[in-house]
Amino acid sequence: MANNTLITLTDVQLAYGHHPLLDHADFVIQEGERIGLIGRNGAGKSSLLRLLDGRNVPDDGDIARNSGLTVATVEQEPELDEDATVFEVVLDRDDDHEDWQRPSLVQSLLERLGLPGDARISELSGGMRKRVALARALANEPDLLLLDEPTNHLDFNGIAWLEDLLRNWRGAAIIITHDRRFLDAITTRIVELDRGKLLSFPGNFSQWQERKAQWLESERLENARFDKLLAQEEVWIRKGVEARRTRNEGRVRRLEQLRVDRAERRDRLGNVSLAIAEGKRSGKLVAELENVSKAFGERVVIREYSTTLMRGDRIGIIGPNGAGKTTLLKIMLGELAPDSGTVRMGTNVSVAYFDQMRAQLDENATLVDIINPGSEWIEIGGTRKHVMSYLGDFLFSPARAGSPVSSLSGGERARLLLARLFARPTNVLVLDEPTNDLDIETLELLEELLQEYTGTVLLVSHDRAFLNNVVTQTIASEGDGQWRDYVGGYDEWVAQRPAAPTPSSEANKSVRPTNPSSESAALAPPAKPARVAKLSSWEQRELQELPDTIATIEARQAALSARLADGALYRDAPDEVERINAELATLDTQLEEKFARWELLEARRGNP
Repeated sequence: MANNTLITLTDVQLAYGHHPLLDHADFVIQEGERIGLIGRNGAGKSSLLRLLDGRNVPDDGDIARNSGLTVATVEQEPELDEDATVFEVVLDRDDDHEDWQRPSLVQSLLERLGLPGDARISELSGGMRKRVALARALANEPDLLLLDEPTNHLDFNGIAWLEDLLRNWRGAAIIITHDRRFLDAITTRIVELDRGKLLSFPGNFSQWQERKAQWLESERLENARFDKLLAQEEVWIRKGVEARRTRNEGRVRRLEQLRVDRAERRDRLGNVSLAIAEGKRSGKLVAELENVSKAFGERVVIREYSTTLMRGDRIGIIGPNGAGKTTLLKIMLGELAPDSGTVRMGTNVSVAYFDQMRAQLDENATLVDIINPGSEWIEIGGTRKHVMSYLGDFLFSPARAGSPVSSLSGGERARLLLARLFARPTNVLVLDEPTNDLDIETLELLEELLQEYTGTVLLVSHDRAFLNNVVTQTIASEGDGQWRDYVGGYDEWVAQRPAAPTPSSEANKSVRPTNPSSESAALAPPAKPARVAKLSSWEQRELQELPDTIATIEARQAALSARLADGALYRDAPDEVERINAELATLDTQLEEKFARWELLEARRGNP
């Protein structure tokens, strides 16, 4: 095994019942990589982590680990000793450490991560617990860090903290997350678990989206060619006499193999189908808050806040953990009375509530009972639908319809709660951290649904991309119980919010130009633009050829991306992986240059 390779999976198989999670999968993890592991709920991502850290073994295949490799895992819901202090948990005496320097190292780590060493675990929020679990993993200085949904329960500050930590992490890391902005910020490679195979794509999530689209189109064309060949051979075999001739036995055997290959081909699963049973329209006014205040003991969470919610508003409510977002929601909905101020509710308001704790789900109830107890039919958008068909829209098979809620994974519970939520006539949707446990494809479908929803949406989320794609207005915590309204989503809030304190003069010096002339040039007014000359004959020729040139570059990118999707390449030819990545980087640069040149020439051609 090469020195820079940490773990190699070769022809690995893993199944639960008849459902293969890994189907002859190959995977290589190298030093310093930050891999984003994505895939649908139930695809087997968490099971793969358990294979990598040794908690589980595969049904077949080989897992080779570098000698002396240390692996640390942080689960979605870390189990921590409630009675212990933060320092005691991170010190982790259960691991039989003999290093006498460890206590001082742990104390240094806690100071660097901003964690209170003397605080009891029972006193901590979900976000702080996640930080403690990360600190415990980092204290062992692992070669490979495995993180399962690390951004769940973290607020914006916590997510930024984790992004910075991982960017400066010298070991390798594999991260399961649905947070697309987070993946863009920290990953060097995306690995998708799809129908039992591990498909590798260099770069971050946005780059994966482009290359995956190309890869899926290549797969579609290849499957279409395969199906056409199979159909032709099936026609031939039915001719009878010619097929039975000795000289055609090889063709008969090929047809038999084609049939086997077709049976084994695992076509892409269907998408979740989302639709909302919209109720009677609410009045134009949904709720009006005037000088509302709320405190718990001496802690003021809302201080003299006023706002108006109108029918059709899609509002994001953002702020750090503990700021009072859920409290503000309950006051808006009339479920909690303010200490002072007035709340006026609109008419015909019908609310559906998506609870981040999934508390609405009875553990002992069946899936059918959760959706529509006592009836086999539901009304969705004016259409009558059988409950089994409706559950199928959310990827629950008829065989699972009678299963209890207790048998579901976190992602399945989230899908079931969405199914229940959307089956009830409503005109106000309240979504409290809906993105936790949902896979990326379901998130994107939910975004489309909410964009088309004609009712009112109130959304609490720390998913920056989701906020940007859904909300048209943001209510943000400003600290000390102050709340303020902003137009737009997360990025607009970042642009409009009050400026941070002015940096020190030393910080200003660090970014000041060293060349005096460059500083004066930056302060000088912009020069008057010169008149642009018309295109020469050779430039006109270049402009005509640019689309074909760009298409050639994009075709080469697609071909290279398809090669990198083969996990075996990382094991058998790591030097080739580096060469392909280098060529892709060069092609990206060339493509940017060609597009820039095209834009320039087009602008000049249109210049009078």
